Amino acid sequence: MAGTKSKAKGSQGQFPITQNVTVVEGGTANMTCRVDYNDNTSLQWSNPAQQTLFFGDKKALRDHRIELVRASWQELTIRISDVSLSDEGQYTCSLFTMPVKTTKAFLTVLGVPGRPEITGFTKPATEGDVITLTCTTSGSKPAANIRWFRNDKEVQGTKEVNATGKSFTVRSSVQFQVDKRDDGVAYTCSVEHVSLSNPYMTTEVLEVHYAPHLEITHSLIIPQEGQYFKLECISIGNPIPEPVLWSKDGGELPDTERMIVEGRELTITTLNKTDNGTYRCEASNDLGTSSAEYILFVYDPNALGQHGPDHALIGGVVAVVVFITLCLIIVLGRYLARHKGTYLTHEAKGAEDAPDADTAIINAEGNHVHAEEKKEYFI
Repeated sequence: MAGTKSKAKGSQGQFPITQNVTVVEGGTANMTCRVDYNDNTSLQWSNPAQQTLFFGDKKALRDHRIELVRASWQELTIRISDVSLSDEGQYTCSLFTMPVKTTKAFLTVLGVPGRPEITGFTKPATEGDVITLTCTTSGSKPAANIRWFRNDKEVQGTKEVNATGKSFTVRSSVQFQVDKRDDGVAYTCSVEHVSLSNPYMTTEVLEVHYAPHLEITHSLIIPQEGQYFKLECISIGNPIPEPVLWSKDGGELPDTERMIVEGRELTITTLNKTDNGTYRCEASNDLGTSSAEYILFVYDPNALGQHGPDHALIGGVVAVVVFITLCLIIVLGRYLARHKGTYLTHEAKGAEDAPDADTAIINAEGNHVHAEEKKEYFI
C-alpha cells in the first residue's frame, strides 16, 4: 500500500491530515486521519458516496470489511479489507469544529490482470500457412501491457484495449507466415502490470509440417576394394519421412548379401569394382517425396600407392606452379632493370658537353639512334 501526504490549508493544526492510498484489488487499505491539536472534537470518515463509515469510535455503516484500527482525539484510522474496484474514490475526513473542517484522501484500487490466454493456433500448421496468435488478458486497471517473444527475442504485436466496467480487457496479436524453421519455436505472451511483482506468461510451441529434404553421408573419402563402407540417408521433414528406400543405378540393390540395409543406413561389407555406380535414397511424408544420390567409385589400393593418389599429385602440381612463378618474376625483374639502365645511359650521354637544354635533348636523341644502330650491328 502506497500513499502521498496531503494537508488542507487553514488555521495551524486544526485541519485534518490524510494520505492518498493505493492498494491492489483484494488487498487491505488503511485510511488514517489525524490532527496535531484538538479541543475534544470528533473525527469522522466518509466514503465516496458520502456515507459515514466511522464517527469517532462508533461504526456507522454495516460493512463487515470495514473495521476500526485506532480512535483518539488526534487520530482516526480505519481498515478496509478485500478491497474491490468499486471502493475506489475520494474519501473525506471531517473535524467537527465550528465550522467543520474537511480533508480529502483518494483511494486508488489496482485491478489485477487475469492470466493470459493465447488463441488462434490449431496444431499442426503447414509450411506456408499464415498464422495469427492473439493473447488476451482481462480485469486490469490501469490497462496491462502485453509483450511478445519468439523464443528469447522480442517481436512486435498489435495492441487493442477495451474498457469493461472499471477494468480493461487487453489483446495483442502477431501475424506471420510459417516455414520449417518455425517448427518447435516457442511464442510467449508476457503480461506486465503495476500490481504484479513478476509478469504473467503463457507460451505456445508451434508444430509445423513440411516436405522432406534428404542428403547422403559416407564413411570413407577414398573407398578402396576390400573395405567396409557405409552410406547414411539423412532426412529432415515433419512428419518424419519414412521408410527410406535404397536403389542402385535406377534398380534394386544387386547384392543383398554384401549390401545390408538397416533403417536409413546402407552398408557394403566388402567393396569391389562391381559396386561402382549411383546410389539413391528416397523417402516420403504426407507433404511430398525427396531423394538424394551418391556416386561411388571404388579404387584399386595397389594403384593408389601407400599414401593414396591425392598427396603426390597435389604436391607435384604445387611444386610446378611455384617454380614457374619464380622464373617469371626473375625474368621480368632482369628485363626492367636492363631497360631502365639503358634509358639513363642515353640521357646522360646527351647531356655531356651540351651548351643548353635543347642541345642536350638533340644529342640524347642522336645518341639513342646510334645506340640502336650499334645494337643492330651487334646482333
